[in-house]
Amino acid sequence: MPSGLDVIIVSFNTRALTLAALASLFNARPAGLRRVFVVDNASTDGSAEAVHTSFPAVDVLALPTNLGFGAANNQALRRAEAPLVLLLNSDTVVPPGALDTLVERLEATGAVAAGPRLADAEGRPEVSFGRMLSPWAELVQQSRVRAARRSSASARRRIDRLLAAERDVDWVSGACLLVRRDAALAAGFFDERYFLYEEDVDFCAALRARGGRILFTPRATVTHLVGRSGRPTDAGGASHYDRSHLAFYEKHRPAWAPWLRLWLRLRGRGIR
Repeated sequence: MPSGLDVIIVSFNTRALTLAALASLFNARPAGLRRVFVVDNASTDGSAEAVHTSFPAVDVLALPTNLGFGAANNQALRRAEAPLVLLLNSDTVVPPGALDTLVERLEATGAVAAGPRLADAEGRPEVSFGRMLSPWAELVQQSRVRAARRSSASARRRIDRLLAAERDVDWVSGACLLVRRDAALAAGFFDERYFLYEEDVDFCAALRARGGRILFTPRATVTHLVGRSGRPTDAGGASHYDRSHLAFYEKHRPAWAPWLRLWLRLRGRGIR
């Protein structure tokens, strides 16, 4: 086992979820746990104060403004000192043994980052990894996500086969992402142009650009209460997604960026 693990949770108006995530983390008692950071993105629901009261050993970074997901993680990544750092959503529940297994698989395979199998509270799996974003890769990913939401036997078999094998992938979800801190530092941490969405795909791309391998392992499962971590699903959330989506294509797929911008404009979602 490695000599230490730090955990970072970013919160935004998710007081109850954040407290539940922390409770599950400490109940799981992962080996080598050193420091736990909660980075609060200027919540108005008393999240920071509640964490201070209920978990005094946690390092709470209460930000004066909402910096977004990637920038908030960077605040704690710069302070973390353990060789391994786990990025964990506030809407997750960590079962006993899951993080130890995730760490063991990262160490055994030599990967620089790893993500577990994610499932919702009813045990329905999430497609939490994929190929580097491109128009074709997005179509494939959307097809898989739709299949994961279906209840038909054929759809379940398709997703079960997809999630059964441990494999190298292009990216894993930032909802639960274990990374070697030295690799994260070399990659420059998260690109802060992404306020919300696509930051995990971009981060994994930066890790891979330096020769790192990204691992998906179904040997560890973490519960993810999808959509309840403060990532907006209203019009504001769509705007954040569109901006991050376009920023990603401008950075990684510049030939496709004008077409994406045109498509957004035709749908009444033009970005200035």
